[in-house]
Amino acid sequence: MGLQSNVGVNGQRLWDSLMEMAKIGSTPKGGVCRLALTDLDKQGRDLFVSWCKAAGCSIRVDRMGNIFARRAGRDDSLPPVMMGSHLDSQPTGGRFDGVYGVLAGLEVVRSLNDLGYQTEAPIEVAVWTNEEGSRFAPAMVASGVFAGVFDVDYGLSRADTEGRTMGQELARIGYAGSEQVGKRPVGAYFEAHIEQGPILEAEGKTIGVVTDAQGQRWYEITLIGQEAHAGPTPMSRRRDALLGASRIVQEVNRIGLARAPFACATVGMVQVHPNSRNVIPGRVFLTVDFRHPDDAVLAGMDRELRDFVARMAAESRLEAEFKQIWHVAPIKFDPRCVAAVRKATGELGYSNRDMVSGAGHDACYLAKAAPTSMIFVPCVDGISHNEIEDATPEWIEAGCNVLLRAAVATADAIEAGGLGG
Repeated sequence: MGLQSNVGVNGQRLWDSLMEMAKIGSTPKGGVCRLALTDLDKQGRDLFVSWCKAAGCSIRVDRMGNIFARRAGRDDSLPPVMMGSHLDSQPTGGRFDGVYGVLAGLEVVRSLNDLGYQTEAPIEVAVWTNEEGSRFAPAMVASGVFAGVFDVDYGLSRADTEGRTMGQELARIGYAGSEQVGKRPVGAYFEAHIEQGPILEAEGKTIGVVTDAQGQRWYEITLIGQEAHAGPTPMSRRRDALLGASRIVQEVNRIGLARAPFACATVGMVQVHPNSRNVIPGRVFLTVDFRHPDDAVLAGMDRELRDFVARMAAESRLEAEFKQIWHVAPIKFDPRCVAAVRKATGELGYSNRDMVSGAGHDACYLAKAAPTSMIFVPCVDGISHNEIEDATPEWIEAGCNVLLRAAVATADAIEAGGLGG
C-alpha cells in the first residue's frame, strides 16, 4: 500500500487554479483584496465549493462558516486527514497567502482521483474563516473556535470597524452553516503555505519542514488627550494624543530590536481623531503586534510595553486605555506529522530545512485539536502581505507533492483514535 515513487500532482492544474482564484478581488499590482465575508470572499468560496463538488467531494459548513470538503476513505468511520488554510486576504494581499494551502489540498484530491487511489481514512480540505484578522480581529478566530480556544458566541460577535459582525455577514453571504463547530474528529492536519520570509529562497532550499510557530500578542491602545487649535495653543499646554502615540511607536520598535534576531514588534494601524490639519489630535487608536518563539520573552515584552504606556501617559497628561485582545503561545507541532513531512520531502529529493514559523496560521490552533504540521515553500524576496507577493510554479508544485505524500501516508496509517503510536 502507498503511492509509487514517481507519482506526483498536476502542477499546471494547481497553478491554473491559483491564477483563476486570483482573478476574484484582483488588484492593479497583481495581488488580491478579498477581505473576510465580503461579496468577493463569497465568490471565492463559491468557486472553491464548485471545484470540490466537481471532484466528487461532499460539502459541509459549520456555524463559523468553516468549509469542509470530504473525499471518502475505504473506512469512512476513521477520523479524516485534513488539509487547508484560508481564502480571505489582506487589503493589499498576494495571490498565494492562504489560498495556496486550500488549493494544494484540492489538488491532492484531484490527483488521487486521477490515480484512482482511495486512502484508508477520509481526506478533507478545509477553508477557515477570517484567518487574516484584517476585517475582524483577532486573527484565526474561526479555527480558534474550532479548537475550543474561543466560544461560538465570541466568534460570531466579532465586528468590523463599521459594526457589522461575523455572524451577520456569514448570514448575508450564505455561509452561516448549521454544523456545530469543532465537533468533528480530525486524525491529522497539514497546512501548506508560502514561507512569508526570505530564508528558503536565500538558502536555495525548496521545502521548509515547520517544527514550531512563534507566540503572538495583539494589543489595542487608545490615548485620549484634548483637541485644541493648532495656532493659539502653546506647546507646553498641549495634551497631544498623537505625540503620545508616536512615543509608543518608538518604544515598540525599541522593544523588538532589544530582542533581536527573533523578536518582531509592529504598530500596524493608527487612527487619529479628529484628523484635521489645524487641530491638535485629541484621541488616537493604535494596534501593537508582538511575536517571539519563547513565551517568557514575549511576557517580558508585554511588561515593558505596559509600563511604558502607563508612565508616558502620566507624563503627557493623557488617558490611556490598554487592552490585550489576543495571545497565542508558541506552538510545537506534532513530531509524527513533522516526520511525515520530512519523510515525504526526502523521498522526493527536495532540498529542505527545519523552520520556525514567524507568522500565525490556522495550523497553530488546529495543533490544539489534532496532530498538526506545516509545509513551507519559498516566497520571492520574502515579501508577503503585499500585492507583489510571488512564488514560482516549481515551488508551488513541490510543496503540493510533499503534501500529497504526507497526507496519504498518514491517512493510510490512521487508527480509530487518530494517529497510531
